[in-house]
Amino acid sequence: MLRSIILVLAAASILSGCAANQTVRGTADVAAIDVRRAPASAQALNDIAATYLRLTLEIGTHEDGYIDAYYGPSELKTAAEAAPRDKPTLLAATRDLTARLNATARRLSDPLDRRRAAFLSAQLRAAETRLMMMEGTRFTFADEAERLFGVRPQLKPFASYDRHLAAVEALVPGDGPLATRVEAYLDAFTIPKDRLQKVFDVAIARCRGRSLAHIPMPDGESFRLEFVTGKSWSGYNYYQGAYHSLIQVNTDLPIRLSRALDLGCHEGYPGHHLLNMKLEEKLVKERGWTEFSVYPLYSPQSLIAEGTANYGIDLAFPEASKAETERDVLMPLAEIAVPSDDRYWQLLKAIDALGGARLTIAQQYLDGVIDRPTAVALTQKYLLVSGKRAEQSVSFTDQYRSYVINYGLGETMVRAHVERGKPSRDEMWRRMAKLVSEPTLPSDLLAR
Repeated sequence: MLRSIILVLAAASILSGCAANQTVRGTADVAAIDVRRAPASAQALNDIAATYLRLTLEIGTHEDGYIDAYYGPSELKTAAEAAPRDKPTLLAATRDLTARLNATARRLSDPLDRRRAAFLSAQLRAAETRLMMMEGTRFTFADEAERLFGVRPQLKPFASYDRHLAAVEALVPGDGPLATRVEAYLDAFTIPKDRLQKVFDVAIARCRGRSLAHIPMPDGESFRLEFVTGKSWSGYNYYQGAYHSLIQVNTDLPIRLSRALDLGCHEGYPGHHLLNMKLEEKLVKERGWTEFSVYPLYSPQSLIAEGTANYGIDLAFPEASKAETERDVLMPLAEIAVPSDDRYWQLLKAIDALGGARLTIAQQYLDGVIDRPTAVALTQKYLLVSGKRAEQSVSFTDQYRSYVINYGLGETMVRAHVERGKPSRDEMWRRMAKLVSEPTLPSDLLAR
């Protein structure tokens, strides 16, 4: 997935992964067993899910990156690629399937089946919207985000971030543009290229250890880490199926120390890798819900994925434990001088409070209120990054459009859900495990 996909966002990820084609052995058999045992209404839901799976694979042939992950039977993907229907036909089929689903949902009695039907309904609405966009329909930023990701963003005016800029200014005083001063200060915390592998290996291991203490993981789970160039994102998880991921980290721009634990949690544990493993384990293999073997990027599933991945950083490293791990473990490993005070971490926290400006910039840019140079300039001003990092951020918006809401907004919604009522740490992890193991929608995060 995309997590820190946006270098300038404290959220940014890695986007979730692009299409993966490995077949999971036994998936089809599990589904068949469940279908035979299911009551008529639930069996009808299984049939709809199978149709949805084929439909999604066909839509994916019309847009690179539409399928973020697929690990079902390879023959289904081969058949979809061999003879995909055209976009108008797929749009009509999506609407027909929605009507079938609505009729079936009325007959469902099991609460989990009803959640499954609601999930499919939201995914189909997103598919309809994306097909309309492929055919040239344009929605406003807010309408597009709501139709694709299941929540309408409430954006703040730029003036609301002025006090946060003032807080940063107090931490990095001096002459010249504030963004330039911030960049110069943070450059001292850049991980040398020859240390990237060691630092990331240790960071991800720390993220995994803290997650494993609370959420069981399937035997044999694994990932492969690669460093790449030429991307609009900073990190990406390509889930391969069979509990394995390919995690890529973009080195086009220097990687700062803070990215190590951020990406390790977001792309790995308890982020995208863990979420996809639990969906495969609990829904695809145990229940035979084949619709979860495909992940269309432009869907409500992404808000849950990015939101849990971003929130997972703070869940795994609460309060001062992240700074302590960076100071005591990662900085020495990266051969970065350990600061004598906490100004570095105070600055990162102050910058993080500006992250919401990313959405306001994207909305104005995509709705045509501002042009690209203005979007780049506003990104430099409010996200306090260099021109190159600002260009990368706007390039991400060019490519993924309203997807940017899933990071900050998703994190805010997941945090509110997990921390509602001031639960214990164990209960917070229990709620997190439930979110990543069930057919969860953004609207579920609002339910009390």
